[in-house]
Amino acid sequence: MELRRKRAYDTASAEDGFRVLIDRLWPRGVSKERAAIDLWAKDIAPSTELRHDWHAAPDADFETNAQRYRDQLADESAPALKALVRELTGRPVVTLVYALHNTEHNHAVVLEGVLRPLLE
Repeated sequence: MELRRKRAYDTASAEDGFRVLIDRLWPRGVSKERAAIDLWAKDIAPSTELRHDWHAAPDADFETNAQRYRDQLADESAPALKALVRELTGRPVVTLVYALHNTEHNHAVVLEGVLRPLLE
């Protein structure tokens, strides 16, 4: 399986394969047609509190926020990760779609790192 990341504001393409929006909120100004989302996985997104913290200083405390997100994903009371793995298993190409402007320090990077070993 090939796992990719792409901003919601970038043009969708056939090479993206199965497109999963991993944000809790729909990207501002992007129509459903333009987004070409196959699955909106709201429950996999960071909690509202973590999202606010992340937006306040996206680069300053990336590792702390990333660890908080990994902890959130590992929480047994939150089955969103298991459900997403089930949905993605067997798909040849999956693109994680997110809205943040920062392409290096965001929750998509963290989620990709968590998903890779689970989907191999």
